[in-house]
This record gives sequence, structure tokens and C-alpha cells, in this order.
Amino acid sequence: MAFKAIILLKSKDDMSHEDFANWWLGDHSKLARQLPGLKKLCFNLIDNEDSEYDGAAELWFDSQADFEAAYQTDIGKAVAEDSLSKMSKRERLLVTENYFEPDA
Repeated sequence: MAFKAIILLKSKDDMSHEDFANWWLGDHSKLARQLPGLKKLCFNLIDNEDSEYDGAAELWFDSQADFEAAYQTDIGKAVAEDSLSKMSKRERLLVTENYFEPDA
């Protein structure tokens, strides 16, 4: 099992989907990749126009404590501040992954 945070993001109304993608996959990802203890990072752009969200980030850490500690650091605070400055809505889902092999 691995600890993962899934963060759902909705950009502010005055930000186009293209502008969101450019910021998120560019400058913001450069910050997020520096989070202490981060094991893996995946940014998923949501392309369907009827979605409530523009993106879903997946961040893997060894534990929830490591995730929370990362956001208490200067870089973690900068990541959160950068994100919140562009978002109208952000929802964090803290999950434990459970893997299954497909039935043969």
C-alpha cells in the first residue's frame, strides 16, 4: 500500500483552460516536484468541458505524515500559495491505494 493525495483543481473563472494547462504543467509543476519526500507526481488535465474541475493531481508519499510535513516546509507553502492564487476551488482527497490484478 502507498499513501497518495489526489487534489482536484478548478481554476478561477478568468483563466482559460489553455492558460491553466500552461501554468500548471509549467511553473507550478517545477515547484511541486521539489516537495520533500515526494515519491511520484502525476498531473492529469481534465479535458471534458462539462467537468467541475480542470485538473487532478496525484502525489505519492511514504505516509500521510510525510505529505503533511512536506507542506509545512517553505517549498510546500510556496506550492500551496501558488496553487491557491489560481484556483476557485481545490479539494484534497487523501487515499490509500489498493492494487488488484485483472481477472484472467
